[in-house]
Amino acid sequence: MDESTRNAEFDKRIEEGTKIEPKDWMPEKYRNQLIRMMSQHAHSEVVGMLPEGNWITRAPNLRRKMALLAKVQDEAGHGLYIYSAAETLGASREDLVHQLLIGKAKYSSIFNYPTLTWADIGIIGWLVDGAAIVNQTMLAKCSYGPYSRAMLRICAEENFHKKQGYEIVCTLMKGTEEQKKMAQDALNRFWWPTLMMFGPHDSDSPNSATLLKWKVKKKTNDELRQHFVNITVPQARTIGLEIPDPNLKYNEETKNWEFGEINWEEFYAVIKGHGPCNKDRMKARNDAHENGSWVREASVAYAKKKQGKKVEKFLNVG
Repeated sequence: MDESTRNAEFDKRIEEGTKIEPKDWMPEKYRNQLIRMMSQHAHSEVVGMLPEGNWITRAPNLRRKMALLAKVQDEAGHGLYIYSAAETLGASREDLVHQLLIGKAKYSSIFNYPTLTWADIGIIGWLVDGAAIVNQTMLAKCSYGPYSRAMLRICAEENFHKKQGYEIVCTLMKGTEEQKKMAQDALNRFWWPTLMMFGPHDSDSPNSATLLKWKVKKKTNDELRQHFVNITVPQARTIGLEIPDPNLKYNEETKNWEFGEINWEEFYAVIKGHGPCNKDRMKARNDAHENGSWVREASVAYAKKKQGKKVEKFLNVG
């Protein structure tokens, strides 16, 4: 088949809801868009370990410490799942990681904000993982098979993370006035950066239309953001927290919580490397990569030695 026929057949499969698998023909733009999107997602999971990992040794009790340690470990696993899925498209994990370490690849802007108090850990679990669930539930239905299947387990684990975070915040809101103020302060600082996680308005996003056409995304950035606000505002009000938005109001006609305009200048500044913690995050990742070089070298040497023994055994049998 010529390329136009292949494209038509591919579009037909997408329209029918057939999953695209690694050995199937696909347009190069589809492949490249997936690699870009999946690599950013994987990088976000790995970098996302840093703000919370900073609090493992300072968790208020053993139960909190164990739960947070398990959560950070989960995030590492999520990154590995998605790197593996990206490799099915012909991407090299080494190259993907290198792009992150040199600052060429992007990751979620939310992880460039500091975690100043224990309340931040609760707010991140509730808001940030809650926003991730809204986005990843949609990705679990995306057109690329390996990516959608990776999301099934990730979404299940993220649900636990959200519950853990909300439970931390609920506990603080039942505590002292100082603890309540700490929770409100954390919400004030993370509310708007969380809304930025869904990306710019679709009219300003260069990739949204294509991703929607190929059903990599099933909903627009603005639709996902609105859904997140609709489910989160009642949760906040139930436990006595106020959303830091003077323009927030409920529309009886649309059944949506209407909210104020996001500071997109801040969003673009952060993704360009000018956020509060961009430099710290990249230094931490580069240091970890350098300090772990001996593990990678030992693993490669062991694999080569093991493979050599298999070849030698095969030749001896022959």
